[in-house]
Amino acid sequence: MLVVGAGPVGLTVASLLAARDVPVLVVERKSTTSDEAKAISIDDESLRTFAASGLAETVLKIVVPGTGTRYFDRRNRPLFHAGGPKPPYRRGFPFKNQFAQPELEAALVAAVEKRPGVEVRFGTELVSYTEEPDGTVTVYLRDVGSARISTEPVSWVLGCDGGRSTVRELCGIGMTGTSHEEVWLVVDTVGDHHRERYGMHHGDPRRPTVVVPGRDGRCRYEFLQLPDESVRGERPSFDTVHRLVSRHRPITEDQIERCTAYTFNAVVADAWRAGRVLLLGDAAHMMPPFAGQGLNSGIRDAANVAWKLAGVWHGEFGERVLDTYETERKPHAFATVRFSERLGQIVMTTSRVRALLRDLVVRAMRLTARGRGYLSEMRFRPVAVYTDGVVAGTPHELTGRELPQPLVLVPPSLRPRRADTVLGDGFAIVGVDVDPADWHQVLAAFDGRLRASAVDVVLGDRMPRTGAGHVSVADADGALEAALEAAKGAFVVVRPDRYVAAVFAAGEAAAVARRLAARLDRVAAPAPM
Repeated sequence: MLVVGAGPVGLTVASLLAARDVPVLVVERKSTTSDEAKAISIDDESLRTFAASGLAETVLKIVVPGTGTRYFDRRNRPLFHAGGPKPPYRRGFPFKNQFAQPELEAALVAAVEKRPGVEVRFGTELVSYTEEPDGTVTVYLRDVGSARISTEPVSWVLGCDGGRSTVRELCGIGMTGTSHEEVWLVVDTVGDHHRERYGMHHGDPRRPTVVVPGRDGRCRYEFLQLPDESVRGERPSFDTVHRLVSRHRPITEDQIERCTAYTFNAVVADAWRAGRVLLLGDAAHMMPPFAGQGLNSGIRDAANVAWKLAGVWHGEFGERVLDTYETERKPHAFATVRFSERLGQIVMTTSRVRALLRDLVVRAMRLTARGRGYLSEMRFRPVAVYTDGVVAGTPHELTGRELPQPLVLVPPSLRPRRADTVLGDGFAIVGVDVDPADWHQVLAAFDGRLRASAVDVVLGDRMPRTGAGHVSVADADGALEAALEAAKGAFVVVRPDRYVAAVFAAGEAAAVARRLAARLDRVAAPAPM
């Protein structure tokens, strides 16, 4: 399998595939990892995905965990602090975390290159590809700076090569959306005095500004440029940088790690699959930076597609299951692009009138507990809900949504563990306070249709129970009951990416198993559970 692009998305999907015993070749046209000023925020869902491939500890070493964003009004007075839901962590990790992308990429490459079955080639670019009649793809690769072209047979091509994607261009896929003309100056500095463990969005319409402190004295500054200031793609002069940054800190030229002037796009690819080629990350969608969701959306792409591709590669699923990748991910990506765009128009507005209205509305919302929770817990972010794709069964409020990851008690030690360590790396059937006698009927219905672990959940302050054919867990701190109360007495099918595929009663097990097998385009019966 070929992954084009050794950025965070490409390296993540390569790691997820390798964890499922799929050999991967990663090619990157640059000679080394990127040193450009890019993403700086990674969320709990992305950390959960890294954990699924054994990379969580690698990433946690280079992030500032549990950060948030403090918004300031037009007069630089605090409006509200958005830090996400309070602990216990819904997904097992801090809600928002800051990092430096060059550090992240270097850490991911070092970890991924150690994985059996993964090869990473820098200084190598994809020139073209040909889909063969036997279902393989011949890719034509070239060492950058050389005229020699080599060929490799691969099963699938994953385009993770960014906004100027060669893969997308070779597929002839366009993008729909808006290109914004506003120029922003981004400056990464060292030796900074800021000790705040959160980003700061200053909503002065005369000069919207973002300040994001990092680790070890690093700090990012972003300034909206006026019409006569910086030009996109050009490195601004030190005088320009000094004039803007010095309002926040003294700065010398050697303290500038990198700086650039950029514009942003709010676009989504018209198609995410072309035959045996799939697009992920910025190759599939680009968005303004104000919500900090560009990289995180790409990690969601990787989490969604990796287990499906692995199933196809191992002969468990048919290729049609890969059509559900775009079906499931595109609506949420589109909503996130639009949300990021609207957030920038409100938070970073240059209109004095709009800034005044924003400040008045936010202060009014803070007068109520519901309004304060909406703002501080960032409930305004779009939530992914899959209404089509690998979902089945009768409608339920949990179906198509991500299952939280609370702590659970597992016998015999009863030490608290993250729920994902019990669910395993594939499908899981979770019985939520069900009649123990129903397990036999459910497991029999899914046998031969879906390889899945079986987890019996006991709610309330009770001990786990033992039973043949499944693991039993209990609630460690009340978060498990809060997450699964709506499914009490029912069975829940959890996908490898931790989204709920179905909620059903024992008597519906056979019908749900058949529907899920059809959605997965099941082509071979898996080994017995």
